[in-house]
Amino acid sequence: MGAFYCAICRQTSFSGKAHIFGKSHQSKLKVVLVKFLEKVKEARRTIKNPQVERFDCTQHKRKCWCYCCGLQVERDVTDGDITVLFGGLLEHMARPEHRKGTHTFWWENKADPKLRDKFIITENEMERFKTEVAKALGSFEEKEDELIKQQATHIRAQEQHRQEILQSLIEPKAELELSNTEGPCNSVDEASSSHFRAPGSDEQARSGRVDQMVARQWAGPGQGLTFIGYQDSSNSGNVHTGAIPPWLQEDPQEGRSGTMEQEIGPSLQDFLKQKEQEKLKKLPPNRVGANFDHSSQTDANWLPSFGRVWNSGRRWQSRHQFREEEGQTNRQKRKRDQGAEGTKKPKPPEQQ
Repeated sequence: MGAFYCAICRQTSFSGKAHIFGKSHQSKLKVVLVKFLEKVKEARRTIKNPQVERFDCTQHKRKCWCYCCGLQVERDVTDGDITVLFGGLLEHMARPEHRKGTHTFWWENKADPKLRDKFIITENEMERFKTEVAKALGSFEEKEDELIKQQATHIRAQEQHRQEILQSLIEPKAELELSNTEGPCNSVDEASSSHFRAPGSDEQARSGRVDQMVARQWAGPGQGLTFIGYQDSSNSGNVHTGAIPPWLQEDPQEGRSGTMEQEIGPSLQDFLKQKEQEKLKKLPPNRVGANFDHSSQTDANWLPSFGRVWNSGRRWQSRHQFREEEGQTNRQKRKRDQGAEGTKKPKPPEQQ
């Protein structure tokens, strides 16, 4: 028998076409048909209720594989603006080429004949789908028109609101300019009538003009600002510029008149101590010397002399020094042992 290539199993069989009757081929064929049938059922649901959406390049450019024809088919139908879901797959399944390819696929792979008609779209179903699509397109266009009208109404409302705000800002400026142009005429009238005022009324009028000038100086054009008086800036600084707060100064009332006020807040020493404690909080609490009292009085020679590393020098110097001392001790010990053995060694016997 010659070699036979199976597209479902994706392998070459040398047993001929008897391979299609085997359990391995039939199980893989069943998996393929179930997988393809899910897509077909999803497409058939749209025959009675087509789904029309605005075109999205990330969602409506998908393709699906037709196992009956061995081709890659566009899943949706779109014109670049509106998309009909599963329209491309339904059109492909209604073509005569797909019908012929489905019969051939079922004959070559010996599939279940009961499932064959589920993969074919009849002409009546296609006509019904086209009719429903026309209705869906009409309703979709109506919804789009309503949405456009709502957006246009919102834009007009925003534009009208903007014009009202702009008009409210322009009107105070016009009133201010009108008052400025009428100012010289009023001053002439006031000057002519000043000859008939009482002697004490000149000071009141003069003070009133000063107040008006100050208020006009602090009120900008078109802004309703109010002058609240001059602020006392006699001090050299404040807490925002880095100066010490008044309650931490040694004598905050120095050079001032009046009685001494009661001191409030913590003292300067407490403030500095609190800052040090804030710095120490960032360190590990179980560190060496965390509980050591730095305020205690201790002698400079409180630590005994341990020699070597404790006093001066590096560790490797201490190591060499220790080895030299150890070697000298060992040599002295060997000499003592040798001397003791020499004294205990018995004398050789005398010759007769």
